[in-house]
Amino acid sequence: MKTLDYAPSRVSDCEARTVRTVLLRLIPFIVILYVFNYLDRVNVSFAKLEMKEDLGFSESMYGLGAGIFFISYFLFEIPSNLIMQRVGARLWLARIMITWGLISSTMMFVRGPYSFYALRFLLGMAEAGFAPGILLYLTHWLPVRHQAKAVAWFLTSTAIAGAVGSPLAGLLLKLDGTAILGHALAGWQWLSLLEGIPSVLGGIAILLLLPNRPEQVKWLSPEQQHWLNSEVQADRERLKSVGHTSFFQAFRSPAFLMLNVVYFTLMFGFQGINFWLPTIVKQLTASRDNLHVGLIASLPYFAAMVAMVLIGRHSDRSGERRWHVAVCAAGGVLGFVLCAVTNHPVVGIAAMALAASAIWSTLGPFWAMPPAFLVGTAAAAGIAMINSIGNLGGFVGPYLIGVTVDHTQSYRAGLLLTATSLMLGGALTLLVKRLSNRQHAASNGESNP
Repeated sequence: MKTLDYAPSRVSDCEARTVRTVLLRLIPFIVILYVFNYLDRVNVSFAKLEMKEDLGFSESMYGLGAGIFFISYFLFEIPSNLIMQRVGARLWLARIMITWGLISSTMMFVRGPYSFYALRFLLGMAEAGFAPGILLYLTHWLPVRHQAKAVAWFLTSTAIAGAVGSPLAGLLLKLDGTAILGHALAGWQWLSLLEGIPSVLGGIAILLLLPNRPEQVKWLSPEQQHWLNSEVQADRERLKSVGHTSFFQAFRSPAFLMLNVVYFTLMFGFQGINFWLPTIVKQLTASRDNLHVGLIASLPYFAAMVAMVLIGRHSDRSGERRWHVAVCAAGGVLGFVLCAVTNHPVVGIAAMALAASAIWSTLGPFWAMPPAFLVGTAAAAGIAMINSIGNLGGFVGPYLIGVTVDHTQSYRAGLLLTATSLMLGGALTLLVKRLSNRQHAASNGESNP
């Protein structure tokens, strides 16, 4: 199997113009769509600030409900990606956005823990396949060597959602008691109702605006279309000889399985921030104003937005992936530990900004690794499986943090648990290339070192 790092090469004028055009035409629209996607993660963390008292939720109940979303996401993600391969990105991504938007709005009808669990499960089912679907979609538009930058820009949407969604959620919670059709709604109900509307509109926009393939667009010249299709096809042909073309081949690869474990550890910390940052900020600042909490909670996301683009660009220029992921994971460990041991609000928020910047910065280099040895069905199913396994970390992380908060009445133990997960993920990332080289040597009848 091919190693996962790509050496940088000279860029022709046609290549530079084509990649720049693709990024400018597709990434802003995709970023907007994924912002709508991640607003749900941000909003439920703020809705919790009021739902906990209104509905009598414990921290563990909230953690379970927030995380159960990822169980259904895990179960339906691979089938969703395989269906997208058959019906096309435009139709399937539109279906995903419209259904999750409708279900998001129905969260306003939650009356207790069981209805909360059920709707979160349905939301994960509806949303399954969106993120890996976009990642797979980008492999049709960019050669492997340009994908870390594209993925980093695409995943800035998760940070943008936090930066914009945090103060917006705090503001919408102030609608508490405002009536609609003669019925007064709590602030968290307004938040649930309004969060789904942009997603439904985004789904309709996909049907009108998102092209499936390069040959379908007029904004690429024939020369650019020829270059792009040739490069993408060349990547696929090369990967057919050195990589995996079927999911079962990939599943037998130790390096591929290791990437699943690594992403699990990264998502443990990533979703821990998404679902618990408002609670941490509220405890650090002792603020009772949810808008104030939202404004402060947006700061780590702004830091992450800048850092992940810079790290993704550096990873593409150097052609290196693993050390970028490992070093960033170590930065996340440092941030979580600092936040766990300090009582000073400024130091605590700065530490969370460091943790968020580091974790978000792992994403671009990480997601540039699987396409380096997966192609065809293996790419569709393999990327979906990595994201699915990672999202189980998104279930385990928030739930365990909730359990520790219930038992200790503090978020500190949860932060240290998250730091441990990231430390493991960073170390395992460095083993991926060795596992890849050993399997490649074994497949060629060579002895392992």
